[in-house]
Amino acid sequence: MAKAKNILFIMFDQLRWDCLSCYGHPHLDTPNIDRIAKMGVRFTNARIQSPLCGPSRMSTYTGRYVHSHGAAWNGYPLNVGEMTMGDHLRNMGMDAVLVGKTHMQADAEGMRRLGLEPDSLIGARVSECGFDAFERDDGLAFEGKIKGGPFLETHSADKYNAYLREKGYEGENPWHDYANSGLDDDGNVLSGWFLKNSTEPANIAEEDSEPPYMTRRGIDFIEQAGDRPWCCHLSLIKPHWPYIVPAPYHDMYGPEHFIAPVRAEAEKDTDHPVVRGMIEAPVGKSFSQDHVRETVLTAYMGLIKQIDDQMGVLWAYLEKSGRMEDTMIVINSDHGDYIGDHWMGEKMFFHDTSVKVPLIIYDPSPKADATRGTTCDALVEMIDLAPTFYEVAGGDATDVDHILEGESLLPILHGTTDRTRRDVSFCEYDFGHTPQAEHMGLAPDDSRMFMVATKEWKLIHFEGGFRPVLFDLKNDPNELVDLGKSPDHADTIAEMYEHLHHWALRNSQRVTVPTKQILSRRKNMGPGSGIMIGVWAPEDVPPGSVDHYVNRTAQDKRPAT
Repeated sequence: MAKAKNILFIMFDQLRWDCLSCYGHPHLDTPNIDRIAKMGVRFTNARIQSPLCGPSRMSTYTGRYVHSHGAAWNGYPLNVGEMTMGDHLRNMGMDAVLVGKTHMQADAEGMRRLGLEPDSLIGARVSECGFDAFERDDGLAFEGKIKGGPFLETHSADKYNAYLREKGYEGENPWHDYANSGLDDDGNVLSGWFLKNSTEPANIAEEDSEPPYMTRRGIDFIEQAGDRPWCCHLSLIKPHWPYIVPAPYHDMYGPEHFIAPVRAEAEKDTDHPVVRGMIEAPVGKSFSQDHVRETVLTAYMGLIKQIDDQMGVLWAYLEKSGRMEDTMIVINSDHGDYIGDHWMGEKMFFHDTSVKVPLIIYDPSPKADATRGTTCDALVEMIDLAPTFYEVAGGDATDVDHILEGESLLPILHGTTDRTRRDVSFCEYDFGHTPQAEHMGLAPDDSRMFMVATKEWKLIHFEGGFRPVLFDLKNDPNELVDLGKSPDHADTIAEMYEHLHHWALRNSQRVTVPTKQILSRRKNMGPGSGIMIGVWAPEDVPPGSVDHYVNRTAQDKRPAT
């Protein structure tokens, strides 16, 4: 095998870490993803930086915490000045190309201020997280009303909708009517937005559904990429909702394949207002019902099986084309999915159900031979991918450590260490945009929470004056017992708050001066630099360091007295 020349960065949307057979699912067989785990390293303690698509992805793409880049919710623009994975890789001579979803919202106002035209090369890259978009598809073409007016959101799936129409799927929005809906015997659309329809087969040929389509588009890019090094971000929308999948995947799984939900009755009796708000939210109430959970799981597991089968198609192409020999493969997810665990739905809280994600990395380099087929329990964050890719492209991550807040995983992949430098991982969620915040009467600044976790403990801090939540990960790995008000754990809570305090004071905004430059400036700021502060006389500094200021002559231009 040769050193990795290219990077295939595959991200699934809303894929739980425990729904892959290589992570221990007893009934959901994912041999193709498992194959990459056998060829590389499978990380067992990888966490995201926010339990929501947009901010999680912005952290992955920038290599920075949400607190640093500021795009804290879906639809919040990423500041035009933020450097991204694509920018860093391009500086090292590697192309960065998008195939699929980013959930990026461009900073239109910032672009106008700087005179950047959206259709210019730089403007387009700024609008796509630094990627060159081979095909952007955020996967959602939803319909509804905003402020009483008609609303049809189709732009995020324009090319896919055009493809479907060319294939004979008629209508204004075939993404909804065919790819994400079923059909009854009378020809009525059974919308995938309604959970009761999750067991229906999507009204589409399997090869025309989203995962096969986007996988083919990824192959299309690789085929035409040429010899220039590239990073291809293949970002698939599934198994994200709407929860519906075409035949034969729609009925592959039933109750005998479902794992019991991770939850305890005592969790429903919590006195914590925010936790109770998450449980009592409509999505929580819905997924807490067994029949809802089981209906959705039928489709969710089918979607995972479908994307695994598509990975098999992709691996076959890489082998046939010889790209398996020079391409690093990275598999991860932007967050998990509660599906009734802890009496919640969706993903907007900090149980590992939501914030822990699969991460599998295959490095074809001979240096990685020693770690093939291994697992690593180091604390890993998704901000670690950007510096890892930077070093694969030939850079030194310490050159950009003033921007990138993660660390390269190459030392782990190459077996020189089995851990990261961190002892604590962090996650953030700003829910000021949500109905829960309005229901609780919280101001936006009070609608924020932070997770700080070691291998032994997880603390959740809430703004707004609420007490913390604490989980004992060693003795309570399922996170069922909240110790946040336990007097016996006051010292642990204080210690976790110290971690959070230290993290909050990090130098996250010093993004123009590298650490190496700071250290160099230290050496150049002595007497020899020409700047003399507090020096009484030449003899007070090392000999020769001020020769440029002594033994000099000048004309006398002083006024006569």
